[in-house]
Amino acid sequence: MAVRETHSPTTGRVMVADETYERLKARIMDHDIAPGDRLSIDGLARELQVSQTPVRESLARLESEGLVVKVPLRGYRATELLTEEEFADIFQLRGLLEPWAARRAAERITGTGARALQQEVDSVSLPRDATYDAYQALAAHDERLHHLVWGLSGSPQVLRALSLTHCHLHIFRLHWELSFGPDTLAEHRRIAAAVASGDPEGAERAMAEHLEAGGLRGRLSGYFSQ
Repeated sequence: MAVRETHSPTTGRVMVADETYERLKARIMDHDIAPGDRLSIDGLARELQVSQTPVRESLARLESEGLVVKVPLRGYRATELLTEEEFADIFQLRGLLEPWAARRAAERITGTGARALQQEVDSVSLPRDATYDAYQALAAHDERLHHLVWGLSGSPQVLRALSLTHCHLHIFRLHWELSFGPDTLAEHRRIAAAVASGDPEGAERAMAEHLEAGGLRGRLSGYFSQ
């Protein structure tokens, strides 16, 4: 008896919600929706040609990532960009936790973990177009690489604390050059190599140097003097 292929309405709703979320996120990251802009659920639904439900769901997801904020009785607005002080605070927090996580990951590394790290650093290259759509794969890589190291440390507390900052998104949103370039990808490869080879001192040092360089790139960019 032949099995007739069916399409679940639930699957269709999830696809619409995911697509709406990605479109809104890209607009926020590209500053098509400027920091501080108010977001009309009805207006966005008309503009994106979807119902209000996926817009509401997408805004709730974006709120959990700190990209939008819900204002009582006024709806949503896009969050402001990081201030120089907030930028420094994020790097200070990461500087305290991530080198330790990299050291622990190297101490606990397995063949499976080493292969996962190698596959991750081999999965990306720099795009030519400076838009979030083009850089989305790099943003996802940055999140995966750091989450992988955090997870390999074996500390759920560190993983949870760092995940809640959504630091990669907020730094990415400031300016593409603050986040990615050949230097950044080379730093990622050094971290992965040290962790994968079971070199705790090297992993701790590579992560610390990566974070120091990232913070320096931000301070020297001129962005905060604008």
